[in-house]
Amino acid sequence: MHHLRSEAGQSTVEYAIVLVAFLCIILALGALWKVAHSGRMLEIAREASSHNYGDGISLGLLQDVTAY
Repeated sequence: MHHLRSEAGQSTVEYAIVLVAFLCIILALGALWKVAHSGRMLEIAREASSHNYGDGISLGLLQDVTAY
C-alpha cells in the first residue's frame, strides 16, 4: 500500500505537463492561423523571397539560395 502512495501524484504531474504542451500547440496554431488569415504571412514570405533580387544575380541572392 505504501508503494501506491509514493506514485499517486505521478499521473497528475504527467497530465499537467501534457496539458500545458497541448495548450501551447493550440495557441501557436491559433496565432499562425490569425497571421495567415490577415495576409501578413504572405507579405512576409514575399518580402523574404525578393529582398535580394534585383536586376541580376547578386551575392545576397546566392546567399539566400544556399541558405535554404
